[in-house]
Amino acid sequence: MLIRCVLLIASLVFALPGAVGAVPLTFPANATLMRENSVAADSYRLPVSTWENGQMQTLVAKGHITVQAWKLSATGLTSLQILEPLKRQLRDAKFQIMLECETAACGGFDFRYGIEVIPEPDMHVDLGDFRFLSAKRAGAHGDEFVALLISRSKNAGYVQLTQIGTADLPPPGDTQADGPPPEATGHTLPNDLPFAETLEQQGFFILADLVFETGSSRLGTGPFASLKDLANYLSAHPNRTVALVGHTDSQGSLANNIALSKKRAQAVVKRLIREFGANKKQLSAEGNGYLSPIASNLTEAGRAKNRRVEVIITSTQP
Repeated sequence: MLIRCVLLIASLVFALPGAVGAVPLTFPANATLMRENSVAADSYRLPVSTWENGQMQTLVAKGHITVQAWKLSATGLTSLQILEPLKRQLRDAKFQIMLECETAACGGFDFRYGIEVIPEPDMHVDLGDFRFLSAKRAGAHGDEFVALLISRSKNAGYVQLTQIGTADLPPPGDTQADGPPPEATGHTLPNDLPFAETLEQQGFFILADLVFETGSSRLGTGPFASLKDLANYLSAHPNRTVALVGHTDSQGSLANNIALSKKRAQAVVKRLIREFGANKKQLSAEGNGYLSPIASNLTEAGRAKNRRVEVIITSTQP
């Protein structure tokens, strides 16, 4: 009977409106689109590893981002039975699986709250029963990415589908010179220029590879390439001073966000001194809470971009 249910899912095509990269996925007839967020051109932090030792690895996928929450009413299917037909279709569409994990193997609570999820009631995640999958394929104009988050309640199944394509990105060379720098995570710095040149030209640099424990000021174990670059810069410029400035999204009170963002900046300063031998006289730490967003706090992707630590030059002499 369960096999028949899975086969039924695989036979009922439910085209996704506005799907990026034209990836039609098959959903059961009782699937309802609860919510859709779409951004024409942005970046999205895509998990490519499970949560281990206080962090998980992500990459930044850039392009048109569509995030959808689907509800499968009154389903008796398990989370695995919901996932398998979707995964099979992605493979048929030439996607390669980058990460697939289940609940505790993903990292449990920390993984769940380390990723962007459409809030209740549109998307529900049972901390004792969820699955995650991320995949990519080579497109005509660049890589395309898909992420699936699967969970269920007593009477329904839930699927969050994230698709990132390249259709709405400007062609190479068309980016405005004074536009914001592209963002990156992991060991990729958020600018193609060398660290020192970027910092001095802009006056600031987003340390995008830093990872903090969820809701905490505890900095992950790393290694963090941006901190090594910053330490080398300070060593080469002993008369220059910088400030580490923490930023948050707009969830929670301003006072709490300022306190958390400053603690995270202080954690970065301590790491620079302890691990890289940076001169503490060149360093200071501040917290700005949610007062300096670089993206809209109305979307999950925007809030993720706003949670960051930057380094700014405080010296006034060349």
